Amino acid sequence: MNACSAIRIHRRLAAGALALAVVGVFGALGSATVSANEITTGRVFGRAPAGATVLVSSPEIGIHRTIRANDRGLYRMGWVPVGIYSVTVLDNGQPTVMHPNVQVLVDTGSRVDFGCFHGRCSEVAAN
Repeated sequence: MNACSAIRIHRRLAAGALALAVVGVFGALGSATVSANEITTGRVFGRAPAGATVLVSSPEIGIHRTIRANDRGLYRMGWVPVGIYSVTVLDNGQPTVMHPNVQVLVDTGSRVDFGCFHGRCSEVAAN
């Protein structure tokens, strides 16, 4: 093998190593982005009157999502971006009671109950 052949082989190996390094860096950045998105949300859960519609909203973030409490009065809304929310029980689309300033933190749950005692949700608590 002459000197020119050795240089060509070395350049090919260097180019291949560089390509693998670039793929590795972009792969790591992609993983970091997915991981960051997965941990920038939390959840809101609690008790409300059975079958009630619960609105979780934040005009600043631009989120207005509803969920219906189950027949035991339990509700749980996941994938809520971190921020400050109002959590409201609606009756025929009209707000009946609201818990303002509910803070949703990264990868945690914020409990918001609406006057439910001993597993019964017959009355809505005034706030």
